[in-house]
Amino acid sequence: MELQLKGKTALITGGSEGIGKGIAMGLAKEGVDVAICARRPGPLEATAQEIRDTTGVKVVVLPCDLTDNDQARKFVEDSAKDLGRVDIMVNNAGSSPGGVIEHLSEDDWEQSLQLKFMGYVRCLRYVLPIMKEQGGGRVVNLIGNDGVKPSYWEIAPGAANAAGQNLTMSLAGQYGKDNISFVAVNPGPVRTERWTGLVNAMARDMNLSFEEADKLAPSSIPLGRIAETEEVANLCVMLASPLMHFVNGTQIEIDGGQEKSLMDRLRDR
Repeated sequence: MELQLKGKTALITGGSEGIGKGIAMGLAKEGVDVAICARRPGPLEATAQEIRDTTGVKVVVLPCDLTDNDQARKFVEDSAKDLGRVDIMVNNAGSSPGGVIEHLSEDDWEQSLQLKFMGYVRCLRYVLPIMKEQGGGRVVNLIGNDGVKPSYWEIAPGAANAAGQNLTMSLAGQYGKDNISFVAVNPGPVRTERWTGLVNAMARDMNLSFEEADKLAPSSIPLGRIAETEEVANLCVMLASPLMHFVNGTQIEIDGGQEKSLMDRLRDR
């Protein structure tokens, strides 16, 4: 299927590694010029060069911390200027610490909301006027299934995810008249650079070995494994296509049918 993406432009936050890198590469392979941001310049530049070498598209790079409003504004506005327009906005940056409520500090909660939720708010605050002026656009928000499938060990991510899902649905209702459509993508466990850290934290909190903790998520998924980065990226590339523009104000889980309640029961054994 021809996705009609060639010649489009896209902004991707958290684009240096993991799902964000996969989305940026996937869009670039479809002929989309991309702008990517992340906090660490080294991995960001390496990813940008890899995308250029692989696809030949234009890649705009801007290291930034999306917990800072001025940096978020600069990323959006400078990228829009360099690319000429913004057809697609992919909000992906940020993660939330796992843990039970007894172990989560004020800083943990603040980190969870400031980047994973407010980072999205900040970018949207600046990109939506640009899209409105140019006559439309597409927003793909990478959120997570914790907001719709609660788990007590993922209570902080769940709170941030639920806020992001509400934001996506609300803005879809507001901006549809401006030809701007929104979709939320809710991955379950994904094998990224972050996965080992999550498993270590789970093992610590549940008094398990790393090997035992690593088996919990696959045990809660009927397919018996966690997702690969490319599987999530492929879905997001498809949803960014003009062919999917009418998929608006909805959420799509990509978690292999995960049963969070089963994972909690396995933890409590």
